[in-house]
This record gives sequence, C-alpha cells and structure tokens, in this order.
Amino acid sequence: MKVSVDDDVLRNSKECLIAAIDQGTSSTRFLAFSNKGEVAASAQMEHRQIFPTGEDRVGWHEHDPIEIWKNTIACVEAVVENLKSVNLQKYPFKTVGITNQRETTIAWNAKTGKPYYNAIVWDDVRTEKTSHQIAKGNIDRLREKTGLPIASYFAGTRVKWLLNNCESLRKDLEDPEMREHVRFGTIDTWLIYQLTGQKSTEEGAANVGGKFITDVTNASRWLFLDLHKVEWDQDLVDDICAPHSVPLTALPTIKPSCAIHVEVSSTCGIDNLKNVTIGAVLGDQQAALFGQCAFEPGEAKNTYGTGLFLIMNTGQKMVKSSHGLITTIAYQIGEKDHVIYGLEGSVSHSGSTLQWLRDQLKMITSFSEPEALAPEHNDGLYLVPAFAGLFAPHWRADARGCIVGLTAAHHRGHICRAALEAPAYQTREVFDAIYADSKVALKSLKVDGGGTASSLMMQFQADMIGVDVVKPAVQETTALGVAFGAGLAVGVYKNIEEVRKLWTIGETWKPKMSKENVEKNWHGWRKAVKRSLGWNENSEDFIQDGENGEETKDASTDKSKYFPLITLLFTSTVALVTGIIIGSKRR
Repeated sequence: MKVSVDDDVLRNSKECLIAAIDQGTSSTRFLAFSNKGEVAASAQMEHRQIFPTGEDRVGWHEHDPIEIWKNTIACVEAVVENLKSVNLQKYPFKTVGITNQRETTIAWNAKTGKPYYNAIVWDDVRTEKTSHQIAKGNIDRLREKTGLPIASYFAGTRVKWLLNNCESLRKDLEDPEMREHVRFGTIDTWLIYQLTGQKSTEEGAANVGGKFITDVTNASRWLFLDLHKVEWDQDLVDDICAPHSVPLTALPTIKPSCAIHVEVSSTCGIDNLKNVTIGAVLGDQQAALFGQCAFEPGEAKNTYGTGLFLIMNTGQKMVKSSHGLITTIAYQIGEKDHVIYGLEGSVSHSGSTLQWLRDQLKMITSFSEPEALAPEHNDGLYLVPAFAGLFAPHWRADARGCIVGLTAAHHRGHICRAALEAPAYQTREVFDAIYADSKVALKSLKVDGGGTASSLMMQFQADMIGVDVVKPAVQETTALGVAFGAGLAVGVYKNIEEVRKLWTIGETWKPKMSKENVEKNWHGWRKAVKRSLGWNENSEDFIQDGENGEETKDASTDKSKYFPLITLLFTSTVALVTGIIIGSKRR
C-alpha cells in the first residue's frame, strides 16, 4: 500500500476535508482534499487482475468485488491513521465522493450479500459473440435511444452473459420470492451498497441492506438507459437480455451526480466515515471532465490511464455521432439542473500497454523506463494495442494487437517508443471524429492520467493533433472531480464558477514537428491499424468500417489464402521480439 500525507496542505486547510474514493481498474484509492482542491493525504492499494485461463477464455478479465471492498476499507483506515498525528477532529470529513471504473459489472443477492460471480471488467471481451447476436447485423440499431453502439464494452452485454452462465442467478430470477433480491450494478453501486449497509452473516459476503443507487453518468453506460428520458427502459432491457426476464427492480435507482444524499452507515465497517454524506458519484472519465472544469460546451479533456478517454462537453444538446463516438451523459449537478451531455471516444488500452511490456514481455521494469529507452524516431515501427479489439472510432471486435514495420535494426527501445506513440495516434483518431461530428475545432486539449508523466508522449501528442496540450497543476483530476462534485452537493462550494477558479495550469506542450513528418507518421499509423484487422475468426461477417462509417463485407471466405503469409509474419515477429527481450536481458 502507498500512503502519503502533505502536512503543509493540512496546515493551510480551512474547516474541513473532502474525501474521495477512486476505485479504478488496477487499484483503489482514498484521498483527502482541502477545500482549495489540494491533496492532503492519500492511500492506494492494488487488487488482483484475474485472467481466466483456457483457449475459450482469451481476453477475459475479472475482479473480486469482496477484495475491492476490503481494499477500500484498508485505504480509508490508512489515511485516517496518518491524519491522527495532525488531529483528525480538527479536519473532519465534510463529505465523500465516489468515482469508479465504468461498465465493470457485478451481480449479487441483496438477501445474502454474496456476489453471484466475479466483477466482469470493462475491457473484458467475452461478450463479443453475444453483442454480435444482439446487434442482428447493425451495431447502431439502439444508438438513437441509448447513444451507444452494441458492443462488448457496455454493461448490458455482461448482464446477458451472467444470465446465460450463472445458474444460481438465473434460478433466483425465476423464483418469484427471490427475484426481488437480485441486484445488478457497476462498481459505484456496489460501493454505495457496502457503505450504507451492515455486515452480512453469510460466508463469502460483505454487507447487506445498503442503498441501491447509481448516478446518471454510470447509468448511461449500460445499453439499458433511454438517454432522452434519463431512465431505465424495460424494452431495452428485454431486447438485450432476451430470452431472460429482468425486472427494473434489479437495476439501481438513478440519481443526479451531485445529489446522492445518503450517509455512510455506522455499521458498514468503516467507523471513520460513519454519518458522512456521500455527496457525489461520477464515472471516472466524467469525474476527470469535472476535475478539469470543462463546464462549457466545446471544452474537452483526455485521460491517459489504463485506457484512453477523450470527452467533449456538448451542453444540454445530445450530439449523435456518425463517426464512431459515444453520446454519453457528462454530469447532472442537482435534481433541478439540466443533464449535461458529452461526446466520447473510448480506447481500451493506453497505460495498460506499458503494463503489458512490463508484466507479460518483461521488457521493462518500471513505467518510467520506456521514455529513457526510446530513440529519437520510431524508424517505421508501430504498435497497435488492439488487445481487446479496437474501440472508438473503429469498433472492430475482430482486431488484435500487432507490431508492424520490424527490421533487424530495431531494438526494444523502438518498441517502447511505439508503445508511447500509440495513445497519441489513437487520440488523433478521436480528435478528428469529434470535429467531424460536432464541427467544433478544439483549440487546446486538457490532459490528465498517468500517461501525462511522459513528456515524450505529451509532446508527440501536441505534434499529432496540432494544438496545445495542457496539464493541470493538480494531477489527481479524477478524484478531484468527484471531490468538487461532493463539495458542491454539501455547500463547500457555492457554484461551479467558484470551483473553476481552483483550476490552474501545470505544464503546456506546443506543437513543433514539421507538417511533413506529422503526415508521414500518421500515414504509417493508418497502415498499421489496417494490419490489425480481421484476426478474430469468431467476428461477424459484417463489421463496422472505422474509416468511413459504412458496413463492409468481411472477406472471410477468402482468408485461407492469407494463412501461410500470416503464419510466417507472426512466427517471424515472435522470434524477433523474443530475441530482443533475451538480448536486452543479457545486456
């Protein structure tokens, strides 16, 4: 566990601290912010990444929901223990906000408190076939109502998988008495339920009796929400889950992001938060948008975390995408406030590509190493991190990761550089799609997330999109965003203008690459993306073409003629990469 306390921030704090639970893909964090938006204390604890084995389970990704709850408790206790030295009573928690990895789905029984299965993580690909079946040849057939394409990325397809594969869950739903105890939720809902409940007596359970709530941002990621009415739609639920019957009572009550209005229970297992108001809930990317104070239509942010997520505020207007983006809910402050919408481009792998280099290939030992190893140029080598297919703007489930352009002159530094460049190329794809959909030319891009620690990546990003890339002074943007929201909910801040004044620039990168080199790099990337397509033989015959938005026939009947070449290329690539790894270890 990593714990830190900033005594200077605490000494300058006034009246209270705002707490934030930041439950992410790789770890859980608990942070205490001053009312000025500065981090006073934090604790972070990683959880297991569960990858079920077997040829039929490639791309599966799970988390243990009980472990996540226990880690949340541990992080809170660690921060509180370290605050005792400066007298916690002097700095009480005024409110707590929750931000979470979105789309990660849990099913549990409210009577026992036991999950039916592990949490299925947002980047899990097990529902690709299910999504294809639901789409019926048209991934956009529900987009008018939901704002989303039908893809394995969204929570509704995971509900369908759980219904198909968890016998105990299916039996409970079919039982008139047990049916009312079935719960489906994303991580925010799971944590609220635990924080407002009491300990279960069942083995393998956490709490029972908690509040069953989500916010508008998380609700918009299911394929179950009518984006216009901002309410669950039984027709959508029936369409996705057929032939199973799922009542709306199995889905959480939807609240505005900053109007949750429930208190942490004194019996939940965290005494140091008892009776503290849960002021706000925001999905992690919307929380980052809020933390970047992108409150006006046309303002945008890009987060370089496990994945990559670019969202632009479109105000009260729902902008329908015809270029592979998602229409989503950015936030809603209070019950009487309008819902604010956004256009989003979601990319499944960004920082996780570096994690892959470290954990799977053993090519690096730390996340700072790639930049040190990277040469000045990529020398024609590209890495497309389509480990779970390609998300926005392509939506190609048949894509898989690839390294292209290899020669005997390349070394591991080139692969490291390609891994750092890939998020910049993917951001440009989304950047261009946002302009095509909205006709709004972004004049700068606010950035956050772990990837912003790489000056190489940020400079390359500015070069590829041709506008300034701006990083804020406070880099904990996701947790800060939900802390701002919680502070608004309980009156720490009067309005968003007061919040906006707390945002300051930390660092700016300006474009400096020649237009000729930008286009040369961009052309190479587009060629590399094309090479990544068509690898998953289970993909549908008709697939979405990310280049022009039209559906094109996949020439599956002609693939056999490419198998010898593909086999040769793949074998050669593996041999060369293996040689690079062995060589680097010897050095």
